[in-house]
Amino acid sequence: MKFNPPQTLSSVAEMIGASYEGDAQFPVLGINEIHKVTPGDIVFVDHPKYYEKALKSAATTILINQKVECPQGKALLFSEDPCRDFNFLLRKFAPWEMSTKYVSDETQIGDNTHIHSSVVIGKNCKIGSNCIIHPGVVLYENTVIGNNCIIHANTVIGGDAFYYKSRPTGREKMHTCGYVSIADDVEIGAGCTIDRGLTADTTIGKGTKIDNHVHIGHDTVIGQNCLFAAQVGIAGCVVIEDQVILWGQVGVPSDVVIGKGAVVLGQSGITKDLEGGKTYFGSPAEEVRTKYRELALIRKLPEIVEKLGV
Repeated sequence: MKFNPPQTLSSVAEMIGASYEGDAQFPVLGINEIHKVTPGDIVFVDHPKYYEKALKSAATTILINQKVECPQGKALLFSEDPCRDFNFLLRKFAPWEMSTKYVSDETQIGDNTHIHSSVVIGKNCKIGSNCIIHPGVVLYENTVIGNNCIIHANTVIGGDAFYYKSRPTGREKMHTCGYVSIADDVEIGAGCTIDRGLTADTTIGKGTKIDNHVHIGHDTVIGQNCLFAAQVGIAGCVVIEDQVILWGQVGVPSDVVIGKGAVVLGQSGITKDLEGGKTYFGSPAEEVRTKYRELALIRKLPEIVEKLGV
């Protein structure tokens, strides 16, 4: 998310009551999570395990809870609770407002697009040409849909990120202000849920087809011409490259990459990055030939145990 207008290091420090290291006029252009930052952004870090990653990231302002050496060309904001202050800045620069109409006055709709009267469309949404939006669909704010797309009944696009900070008193909700960006020629089945990015975009590439009851978490990036069968569950911050096929009930955890052309067979549970161009099965998912060999050996275990007299 970019600030409008851009800020300075001292102005941000004053907002959150933080001390800082760097030029008071150092430019602060936006705020993003670690996997989405670009030069000019603030990123927060509150655990020593991730200090180095944050300090070496593309972010040029680091909101941190420990006095450390400032990297060249960057600035530091020192806070007792970086997550709290990060959340404060999100709410300040992108406050949430309840939509009061079925279709926001700000909505842009292309030519020859058909939208059922029961569809709800929030603020700052854009729908391209030749689209069909079926009954009961909800498009939260900041949803962008390309041309020639079909969204089936009761799908919800743009819900909040499932992202919480654990506190002694419970879990603090992180403020969501990102987008969902859906490219041309995408079809999304009935009863799907797609969360928008926390500060950036959840992205679905051109030509991807999604079956019914599929969930896609925040900030996930899906490539072109992918195919997801029913009840696939994809967590936040996943990268799925072009032409990937996920068959029914595949589960994908956060922060993994599935390579181009990979195929994952039904009910598989992914636990790590998967190389492209291969077929996978099982939980944890492994290359299908390896997994089938393991299953064949497991079936022989009773016979082996009996022979050994164990």
